[in-house]
Amino acid sequence: MKTLLLATTAAMVAGGFTAPVLADAGDWQFRLRAITVAPDESADIDPIGGDADISTTTVPEFDITYFFTDRIAAELILGVTPHDVTAVGTALGDVDLGEVTLLPPTLTLQYHFNPDGQIRPYAGVGVNYTLFFNEDLPAATVLDSIDYDPSFGLALQAGADYMLNERWFLNLDLKKVWINTDVTIDATTNLSAVVNADVDIDPWIFGVGIGWRY
Repeated sequence: MKTLLLATTAAMVAGGFTAPVLADAGDWQFRLRAITVAPDESADIDPIGGDADISTTTVPEFDITYFFTDRIAAELILGVTPHDVTAVGTALGDVDLGEVTLLPPTLTLQYHFNPDGQIRPYAGVGVNYTLFFNEDLPAATVLDSIDYDPSFGLALQAGADYMLNERWFLNLDLKKVWINTDVTIDATTNLSAVVNADVDIDPWIFGVGIGWRY
């Protein structure tokens, strides 16, 4: 956040508060955002029951937008989010499942409502494909391994750009992303058991950042 504020100040000093440039087909936008990923999680864990608890995390994110017309654009977001995962309320009590990192590239098709104004709101709908990696189990655990299947789901988006000058702008963004994964927890060595879970992560993603239009 501190870096984003410093970058914003530099852009304002460099460019001043001149009139925003008119939006046009063929334009590109690049943003650097700080995003908070807040899972709205639930799980069906077989055979031990219980639910999932997945930590909220704040990370940097980079995104690219291309304008097909002055109002229609496509946005691709790029970033990774690490999360702590716990199975709670199971027949074995709360089970620490360690940490996993998500790579959730999301592509949305956007409609921009006020493409020539200083405040430029937009809404979008698209798809998300999430890969899971760096499954890191706790140091002291009865588990042998944990595996997460990739996820493919819907994404909805709303936000606004605030033009500081003809190139630089601030951004606020909100997304709802549907992420579902089948999880296999192997504990055969210590418990002679394999646990399967159907986990909905379904995070809300809140973003604030600075962008540059080309």
